[in-house]
Amino acid sequence: MQRRDALKAVGTLVAASALRPERAPAQPAPASAGLIGPATVETEIVRLRLRHTWTTTMSSSDYRDTLHVRYTKDGVTGVGEGAPIVRYHEDAAGCRQAVESVAGFLASADPLEFDKTLGAVLRRIDGMWAAKAAVDIAVLDWVGRKRGLPIYALLGLDPADAPVTTFSIGIDTPEITRQKVREAEAYPVLKIKVGLDTDEATIAAVRSVTTKPLRVDANEGWKDKETAIRKIDWLATQGVEFIEQPLPAAMLEDIAWLKERSAMPIFADEACLRPEDVPGLAGAYDGINVKLDKAGGILQGYRMIQIARALGLKTMLGCMISSSVSITAAAHLSPLVDYADLDGNLLIANDPYQGVKVEAGKLVLPNRPGLGVRRLKR
Repeated sequence: MQRRDALKAVGTLVAASALRPERAPAQPAPASAGLIGPATVETEIVRLRLRHTWTTTMSSSDYRDTLHVRYTKDGVTGVGEGAPIVRYHEDAAGCRQAVESVAGFLASADPLEFDKTLGAVLRRIDGMWAAKAAVDIAVLDWVGRKRGLPIYALLGLDPADAPVTTFSIGIDTPEITRQKVREAEAYPVLKIKVGLDTDEATIAAVRSVTTKPLRVDANEGWKDKETAIRKIDWLATQGVEFIEQPLPAAMLEDIAWLKERSAMPIFADEACLRPEDVPGLAGAYDGINVKLDKAGGILQGYRMIQIARALGLKTMLGCMISSSVSITAAAHLSPLVDYADLDGNLLIANDPYQGVKVEAGKLVLPNRPGLGVRRLKR
C-alpha cells in the first residue's frame, strides 16, 4: 500500500470511529426514555454589522447575514448558527430552505442519539454546509442543556486547555490598518490578511505600531509558487509564525513544493473542508484550519481534528464572521487544538448573544449547560 493510500485508510478509520461511543451493557431503559412530543425547528436570518469594512482577497463587506436555528423539545431550546460561505455558493436564504427541508425529520428524530440523527441530516441536505452546522450546533446545545453539561464536558475536554486566540486584521489602507492594530491592543497575537500586491505595505503598517507575533492568511491570493515562496521568505523576517493557504486549494503539488522550501509552517484553509479531505493534505501541509461552517458542525469538526492529529498535522480552529453562538460552539472544541482564530464575534457591533470570553487573549469557555450562551437584550 502506498503512503497516500495508507493515509486515506487511517483517515477513514478515525472518521468512522470519532465520537461513536462503545457499546454499553444492556440497560433497563434507553437513554431517550422520557422524551415526549415532537420537536420544533425555527429559523431566522440575522444581519451582523461589522465594526470595520471587512476585506480579504475574495470579498469586501460591511455586514454578514448568518442563519440562526432554534431547536425546541420537551421545554428545552438549543440554538445554533451557520455562516454561509460565498466561495462555496451558499447564502443565508438557501441555508434557511435547507434547514426547513429537514424540519419534519427533526421533529420525530431522537436528539439524544445525536450522532445518528445528525448523520442523517448530513445525508438529507445537499451542500449548504453552514445550514448543517447550524442544525448540529442547535441539537448539541439542546443535548447539553438537557443533560445539564457544557458541550466540552460531553466531549470529555478540559476548558483550561483552551488556547489563546488571534485577533484578525482585514486588508485595508496603511492608515486604517494601523488604527485596527491599535484597537487590538488587548490581544497578544494578531492574524493579518494578505494575498495582494499591497502585502508589504500592510505588514509595514502593522510593524510600525506593534512587535507582537503575527500569523498571516493569504486566502489563495498568490497564484504561483515563485511569488508565494518570495513572499513567505520575506514574511519570515517580519516575525510571522505561520501562513494559511498561500496558493489556490487545487494547487496541491505546488503547495508540497512550497512546504519543502518554506521558512514557516503552512496551514490548509480553503483546501480543507471536511473530514474526508484531511488525509490527502498530510504530505503538502503542516496543519489544517477547521471551520464548523465548512465542516458541517461540531461533530464534523471533532472528526477533522482527530484525523489530523492521527496523521501528525497541527490543528487550528478558525471561523467566519459570526455571532457568539457559532464562535462559542467552535470554542468548545478548542481544548483539542494547537491554535485558535475565533474572533468573528469580536469583529461585529451587534452580537445578539454572549458566550465565550477572551481574557488576555485566552479563550474562557462558559461553564453553563450546552453552549452556555445567553441572549442579550437590545
